Amino acid sequence: MTPGIRLGVVIPQTRRWSELAQDFAWAEDIGYDVAFTYDHLTHPTAAGGWLGDGFSVLAAAAATTSRIGLGTLVASATLHSPVALARLAATTDDIAGGRLVLGLGAGSPRCADADRGESPTPGEMYQRLADVVAGYVAVFDGATEWQGATRSFAGLETTATPPDGKRPQLMLAAHGPRSIDLTVRYADAWNTYGGPAAVALEPEDYWTEVAAQVARVDAACVAAGRDPGSLRRSLLLGYGTVRPTESVAAYTEAAERAVGLGFGELVVYGPGAPGEAFTSDPVVHAEAVSRIRA
Repeated sequence: MTPGIRLGVVIPQTRRWSELAQDFAWAEDIGYDVAFTYDHLTHPTAAGGWLGDGFSVLAAAAATTSRIGLGTLVASATLHSPVALARLAATTDDIAGGRLVLGLGAGSPRCADADRGESPTPGEMYQRLADVVAGYVAVFDGATEWQGATRSFAGLETTATPPDGKRPQLMLAAHGPRSIDLTVRYADAWNTYGGPAAVALEPEDYWTEVAAQVARVDAACVAAGRDPGSLRRSLLLGYGTVRPTESVAAYTEAAERAVGLGFGELVVYGPGAPGEAFTSDPVVHAEAVSRIRA
């Protein structure tokens, strides 16, 4: 068994808060360490349905839970600017009593289209991510002005956090060389689901690809002079062919394989996630978490 690994669950905000509140309570009760929401304006898995605001849901969940970590997986840089994101994260973290994990990634071009009718290229989305990350960190470092390639701020007269506050944990989703380098430079943690090319891979090929990603992250840490062990690693499973929540055995095996590759956190989709591919039995979650904790 793998008692040392953190276990996380994604609770998409596709239902009313009255229902989601029960999901967060359930996740805390059965022993999950952290619960995540989306940060999308639109998403194919929720087509034709409701998709609430992730940060608002996390703030509400903070008031109804006491132990479980709360986070975004992931906040979309395409929807945020550095100062506004810093204010949003710090406020949510304050409400949550320091439990926020700000997962942040480039986001989806679908959201850019829905937000402002733009269709950014992958290069443009990376550059915005790089600016949002660097500018976000600059806000918490006390900068009153900062200039990036696509985003900047000036005349900032307020503090990033309330008195005695701190910057929330920053976890970056990264799969390619540039975003991995960005993660190594700025983040407390790294998250991957394997990347777009890994989604269709058969399970053994998927694990091989994830192992290669781990090696690339380790190499990037060494090249940057950072201790690879100082970067927490988080693996999201369930988006591709590896489906941990199909059975207790599949879940515990996935946890063991993740630990074997150096991941300190395994995240799966919760029972209420939309789409047939993400459907799971709450009993499987509860028993698997219990066994892993045994």
